[in-house]
Amino acid sequence: MTSDLETRQINTIRALALDAVKGANSGHTGTAMALAPLAHVLFTKVMKYDAGTPLWPDRDRFILSAGHASMLLYSMLYLTGFGLELDDIKEFRQMGSRTPGHPEVGMTPGVEVTTGPLGQGIANAVGMALAERHLKERLGSDVVDHKIWTICGDGDLMEGVSHEAASLAGHQQLGNLVVIYDDNRITIDGATDLALSDDAGKRFEAYGWNVRNLGDASEDTALLEESLLAAAKQGDKPTLIILQSHIGFPAPNAVDTPAAHGAITDDAEITGAKEAMGVDPSATFAVDEDVLTAYRSAGSSGSVVREEWSRRVAESDLSETWIEALLTGTPIPNWSDELPTYEAGLSLATRNANSQVLDSIVDTVPSLVSGSADLTGNTGTNIESEPMTAANPGGRKLFYGVREHGMGSIANGMALHGGLLPVVGTFLVFADYMRPSVRMAALSSAKVIFVWSHDSIGVGEDGPTHQPVEQIASLRAIPNLPVIRPADGNEVSQAWQVAINRPGPTALILTRQNVPVLEGTSKPNQVERGAYVLIDPPDPAVILAGTGSEVQLCVEAAGSLAEDGVAARVVSMPSWELFEEQDNDYQCSVLPPGIPVVGVEAGVSMGWDRWANKTVTIDEFGASAPGNLVMEKFGFTASGVEETARSLLS
Repeated sequence: MTSDLETRQINTIRALALDAVKGANSGHTGTAMALAPLAHVLFTKVMKYDAGTPLWPDRDRFILSAGHASMLLYSMLYLTGFGLELDDIKEFRQMGSRTPGHPEVGMTPGVEVTTGPLGQGIANAVGMALAERHLKERLGSDVVDHKIWTICGDGDLMEGVSHEAASLAGHQQLGNLVVIYDDNRITIDGATDLALSDDAGKRFEAYGWNVRNLGDASEDTALLEESLLAAAKQGDKPTLIILQSHIGFPAPNAVDTPAAHGAITDDAEITGAKEAMGVDPSATFAVDEDVLTAYRSAGSSGSVVREEWSRRVAESDLSETWIEALLTGTPIPNWSDELPTYEAGLSLATRNANSQVLDSIVDTVPSLVSGSADLTGNTGTNIESEPMTAANPGGRKLFYGVREHGMGSIANGMALHGGLLPVVGTFLVFADYMRPSVRMAALSSAKVIFVWSHDSIGVGEDGPTHQPVEQIASLRAIPNLPVIRPADGNEVSQAWQVAINRPGPTALILTRQNVPVLEGTSKPNQVERGAYVLIDPPDPAVILAGTGSEVQLCVEAAGSLAEDGVAARVVSMPSWELFEEQDNDYQCSVLPPGIPVVGVEAGVSMGWDRWANKTVTIDEFGASAPGNLVMEKFGFTASGVEETARSLLS
């Protein structure tokens, strides 16, 4: 039986959602209203957290995968004392506010991941569950023992990324994961039966989940509490709780309609909803003192549990350095001393160098977990470790299966959970399959290392379907994503130093084919500048600037030009983004104004006009043939670079 105070607490959540969306004249009111009882139960009776210490490592994680219902989360974060104030609620969706349209990690205390694009949150939650279980295995349950709670909707389960992630979660038997499916049977276009008739419960049972269908019970707080607590005890399977809610409840006309999915702003409708709740229709952003006191008490009650945890950590037999390294994801001091260097003249694919780098740092970067979408050996993401499985959660090699999109979003969740540094790999052409999750990593500053191999038409016989040409340019278009295309093994080593030392995600673009280790690439701290002078003759007439496997062509072409008395500077340019971060003096020292530049890259010409006067690039799809013949056909030879340089000079 819901008490009078609880009823007023729940109705306060609903009224805040009505008032905030009305004030913004924008947003999504209905789901926040419908799920107010669920949020109330989660934050007052079920989840382990301390609102005064939002980043306590052993807190339960809550993910609102249905991120459009952000006012549900903001209301709870304000009421339970995470640091939001009532003024923040009043500034919902306004410029510079801490309550943006969809939850954004790092902006609002208590928001664990950035959600909004549907399906992403479920996959993030799977990553968090994997991270929690992995860290528990390595640090023990006295240090790590918490749950991952997620609310999703119909749209989340329609998106394919959720199924990729749910399938892996079932296979991994993630008993620490609970997803509550808000089955409100409404989409923007109308009732879900316009486009949906599958049985979510049976589908998740087939994935290996524990499924409980509560039916039309969204107002039954006692049943919600009992079901959530029971799910928390489910040890060997993830749990899906299906809950039928009434979107917009208790609005008099909008309830159970597509109109309730968006902004309820009609004054009469808001008045009717508040009257149905027993709330003063003339009052806005009203929070009774006893309601706020009760919520703040719930928000602070976890401080006792947190303090007990702190004592256990202090008394642990594990070293403080080891606990710190795994809880924060930081490497052991001087970890980079283990990075390999390569002698000039060695022939080595950069994907193979990548694998060697990973093996060299696996002990000094204990947070590192590497895996691939069924291409572990092919992409250079294999490490010397046992696999991470349900039976062996402490393994550091994760097999994602052919699930590129799910892999990216799961890795984001692992990174944002804290404690792990996920490395994920596939072929560069399949970056298109995972682009939404890569974008979310960049938007969230999730520290994920994306490894993409088979980086050009040099892939060869697999043909145009597997030969990336536009993908590098496409990735460079994503803000906050440094894209690094190393020329050889030494640049791979330095790229890893950049990736681990920087916040946020990094993209490494690697070759399938062998490339020579070049003279001069082993000098320290060159890749971190984005571009540097590799060959520097006096008074150069032309600059040959290349990336990746094409730098060797620039070196060869420079030698041929020198024989004819033409001085050519060679610039290795592994990362445009890192070069753009340098000051103007450094940029001009590498690419001096007035000296013509030839840009060389086995990809589209897009973007090169910023750096080069002419390019050796490819603005069409490739061909199926041995890689060296394909490269030759499209002009990626030393003579092709030389010819372009001469034409530029003439």
